[in-house]
Amino acid sequence: MRTSLQQLLATRAIVLADGATGTNYFEMGLTSGEPPEFWNVDHPQRVQSLHQRFVDAGADIILTNTFGCNRSRLSLHNAQDRTFELAKRAAELAGEVALNAKHGVVVAGAVGPTGELFTPLGELTHDAAVAIFQEQIEGLKAGGADVAWIETMSAAEELQAAAEAAINCDMPYVATCSFDTAGRTMMGMLPEQLVGVFATTPTAPLAVGANCGVGASDILVTLLAMTEHDSTTAFVSKGNCGVPRFAGVDIVYSGTPDLMGEYAKLAMDAGARIIGGCCGTSPMHLASMRVAIDEYSAGERPTYDTIIDVIGPLANQAPAPDAEPRSRRRRAHD
Repeated sequence: MRTSLQQLLATRAIVLADGATGTNYFEMGLTSGEPPEFWNVDHPQRVQSLHQRFVDAGADIILTNTFGCNRSRLSLHNAQDRTFELAKRAAELAGEVALNAKHGVVVAGAVGPTGELFTPLGELTHDAAVAIFQEQIEGLKAGGADVAWIETMSAAEELQAAAEAAINCDMPYVATCSFDTAGRTMMGMLPEQLVGVFATTPTAPLAVGANCGVGASDILVTLLAMTEHDSTTAFVSKGNCGVPRFAGVDIVYSGTPDLMGEYAKLAMDAGARIIGGCCGTSPMHLASMRVAIDEYSAGERPTYDTIIDVIGPLANQAPAPDAEPRSRRRRAHD
């Protein structure tokens, strides 16, 4: 059955989002360089199969196969004019799975970055970015998506443009960044700065948070920074399945189902309202997270050391939340 994210957040303490799209598609036959969005038309049964497996594993939110479904990204495959078509079809496919689910499922329209740099570093302007995102979100809305899920962002300017596009389309939205560069986004944003990005937007996001990144431990440290002084925002933690590593020419992730269950527990204790998995997270991993959520008994807020002890070492060397700034530590030894 279909439901809304607003309804889930109003009636549940914790909401479970789905897992990875791309890494699961590779196991289903996606080849390197092939746009996953083409599967919405060429292999719709595969797209729906993954949605169904996540729903069967207990997902309350499924993300459409539209991460790179914007004019800028699709132009790399001479498919820039297919944005609306592919986005609409993706939302329809996810919607059919959600409608037939035995529990309430939200269809979230995945909106990834353009891949372009904003002026003055690049050529992308605010108005152009809004137009790019709006075209995609219009397609998602036409296909029946319940919410725009803006994810893996790194620049405040791109977040603001995507949010404006969602608002123009009268779509509620969620926004998450990837804090994958020593505890910051690639463009230098700190986790605690994310909420402030939307301070002047006429409609606030339903939730904000982090996704992807470099490992499950790192995203939990990011979550601690976000929630340290904010107990009212609905925060998202959608982390990778452990840490990626090369096995020959393939990338594999270190996280077991049990580890992702422990990750879910720590994310709840750290203050997340929406928890899911990103790269490497299979339906089997998600099923373990579902059990962890359903059997959850509140624990203490995790510490930096607890996260490392339970989940493993950080992949990035970000400072501990309670550590002194680097400059102060150096001066103490001068």
